[in-house]
Amino acid sequence: MDCYILKDENAVYYECGYSCDNEIFLKIYDEAYFITDSRYTLDAKENIKNAEVIESRELIKEARRVLRKKRVKKLWFDPKDFNLKDVEELKKSGVFLKEAFNFSWKKRAIKSEDEIEKIKKSVLLNKKAFEEFSIFLKKEGEGKTEKRLHFEAISILSSFGERDLSFDPIFAINENAAKPHAIPSNKILKKGDLILFDAGVKYKRYCSDRTRTSLYDNDINFEYSQKFKNPKIQKAYDLVLKAHDEAIKKARSGMRAKEIDKIAREIIDSSEFKGYFVHSLGHGVGLDIHEMPFISSKSDTIIEDSMVFTIEPGIYIPGEFGIRIEDMVVMKNGKAQIL
Repeated sequence: MDCYILKDENAVYYECGYSCDNEIFLKIYDEAYFITDSRYTLDAKENIKNAEVIESRELIKEARRVLRKKRVKKLWFDPKDFNLKDVEELKKSGVFLKEAFNFSWKKRAIKSEDEIEKIKKSVLLNKKAFEEFSIFLKKEGEGKTEKRLHFEAISILSSFGERDLSFDPIFAINENAAKPHAIPSNKILKKGDLILFDAGVKYKRYCSDRTRTSLYDNDINFEYSQKFKNPKIQKAYDLVLKAHDEAIKKARSGMRAKEIDKIAREIIDSSEFKGYFVHSLGHGVGLDIHEMPFISSKSDTIIEDSMVFTIEPGIYIPGEFGIRIEDMVVMKNGKAQIL
């Protein structure tokens, strides 16, 4: 693609090392232009690499001016990022607009070594925050509501405002955990409860994502080994852990994403819990918390070395409980390595 236009913040950041909430990035052959308003001009000039910063209050109008000046005939764009009005305005420059769905995601699917190192750092910070949260739960969690514990989790994950989160964390107890994206309620945590905790933090804008399901008792932890008193919960937990382990063990570069999904899904669907694994096995993680590759039963994406994605099988029994175990992996030398 010789000429393209971007508006998504993470897509723009990937191109030039800076982004803001009001910008347009133009790549025209060997030249690049970052168009923004006066609030961001100084920051942009100090941080942008390999792009000319143009200040304007009318970004689309300025983009049209550049396109006409450079006599661009064809311009690629992702229709997810531009509304119809913007598209019609851009056409006034005389350019032919060509749709490229998920253009930036595809470009970013294979991570550089620098990106992988940043993601590793993010994962390690997240793991440490999980450990700190488990200590808090042990000391002060009993008797508090999901809403309060959700708030406490945000404080600990963010290191009390020092870092950004990848997404709004999920903290769910017992039957609320049967909702994969549970909203915190007034349900009170007590000893013997099942808790599901899904959270992630950012390091230099790169995301992490992790889920653990645990028994809340005096030894609460987020390790893989969990012993529940309820035999049905224990059986489901052991199956989810097996599906998680087998998918990671058997994933190979060259596979289609749906083949990795199938490894985990067949383990769960061959049990009494068939049909209770209600989402895809995983998703890519990078500058966005959800990006390519998507590890689903419908995805024909070929998995390649240096792709980073989650493995997160689950079982969700409405009105009873939910279980999910999630880790991020990177494909190295043809195999999946847990980050």
